[in-house]
Amino acid sequence: MKVIPIVPVPSQDSGSLYEAQTKIYPRSVSGIFSRWRWIFVALTQLVFYGLPWLEWGQRQAVLFDLGARRFYIFGWVLYPQDFIYLTGLLVISALSLFLFTAVAGRLWCGFACPQTVYTEIFLWIERKVEGDRSARLRLDAAPMSLEKLVKKWSKHFFWISLSMWTGFTFVGFFTPIRELAMEFLQTRMTSWEVFWVFFYGIATYGNAGFLREQVCKYMCPYARFQSAMFDADTLIVSYDPGRGEPRGARSRKAELSTLSLGACVDCTLCVQVCPTGIDIREGLQYECIGCAACVDVCDTVMDKMNYPRGLIRFTTQNALAGSWDSRQMWRRVLRPRVLIYGALLLALCIGVLGSLVARMPLKVDVVRDRAALSRIVAGGKLENVYRLQVMNATEQPQRYRITAKGLDGLQVASDPDVTVGPAESRWVAVRLQITYGSATPGSHPIEFSIGDAVQGAHVAEKSVFIVPR
Repeated sequence: MKVIPIVPVPSQDSGSLYEAQTKIYPRSVSGIFSRWRWIFVALTQLVFYGLPWLEWGQRQAVLFDLGARRFYIFGWVLYPQDFIYLTGLLVISALSLFLFTAVAGRLWCGFACPQTVYTEIFLWIERKVEGDRSARLRLDAAPMSLEKLVKKWSKHFFWISLSMWTGFTFVGFFTPIRELAMEFLQTRMTSWEVFWVFFYGIATYGNAGFLREQVCKYMCPYARFQSAMFDADTLIVSYDPGRGEPRGARSRKAELSTLSLGACVDCTLCVQVCPTGIDIREGLQYECIGCAACVDVCDTVMDKMNYPRGLIRFTTQNALAGSWDSRQMWRRVLRPRVLIYGALLLALCIGVLGSLVARMPLKVDVVRDRAALSRIVAGGKLENVYRLQVMNATEQPQRYRITAKGLDGLQVASDPDVTVGPAESRWVAVRLQITYGSATPGSHPIEFSIGDAVQGAHVAEKSVFIVPR
């Protein structure tokens, strides 16, 4: 038997293990989806940059005070014990992602994802400084000159300024932003504050200025598991090959019916406006973030050619295959899977919001004094000592009364009244006593009751009373 050796085919670049990446120069585009994208850019950044400066009473409206272990969200004061609400928020976010993806694919990626939003802002700055796509291509291909140096440095100056302001705002959600601004002006920022300002700023600068589509294509896990949420009735950005093929250039005056061509004029504008550099005419690809820039530019071309819009549009695979009209398509889009997601999401939102509104503005933790489990004190009393952490989740000072029950003759020997300041947490030593010999030896369950007669807040916490043998 003759053995045929396998000879490796040399690559053009034998020194590289990876495909060379070509820089993408997205062309600017206008249209309905472009306007919606900028609306979401404005809304998200208005919330992000403006929220830390908003005041609620005498404090910052939204503040995550990690040092004091308190989260302030408008009128709510949340403690670590309220972690369940964060869990609910994460579940709501996950269900929202499932719902939006099942209905219309990667809407989050294309319109509201921070990577998309900041890339859009950075591209806008780049266009203002260096010009549109063709001007940027010429500038990058030109040799170094004073004009090129000034434009490049100006662009990066604006990028870095925005990135540092973004990092500063991010830290302002965890340190009161007005205090942080004064610390910055007086050069008294702590090392951790400086670290996180620069860390978040550099991350914004690198991701939006340089990595851009690489984050969406290679680093974001959503691009990989989105197929598990898609089906043939999911609205996605799609090219209609039945209308567009065979593609080819032609005169604007030529009648489409007299040509042996489809509606696609092969102008490649859909590729030039794509922020990830894909050709939507090749079908659904995981790199597509659903921004619909190709829809806007293709509709513009169709208008110029006097062809019907929608060669590239949001539609479903079943609608394309079956040539369905809008009514047939939407009937399948609103399928049981989507309705179940929507119902679960609505129920969960109502439940979390209702729980927050009805939340008891008082929290208590009971800790037994480990130094002395039980002791005999003056007057023939048997005493146990406890430490109670009383947390006031309101914005006003509160006065609470502590009582206990569970054993005959059980009484609070220490001061039963405790005053806690607004949004404060206070540790209180509480002494419980019974008559010696009135209870059998062992561990007896008891219950602390802490309440406020004015506000109606009341909390009951269980513990045990130790009677020695």
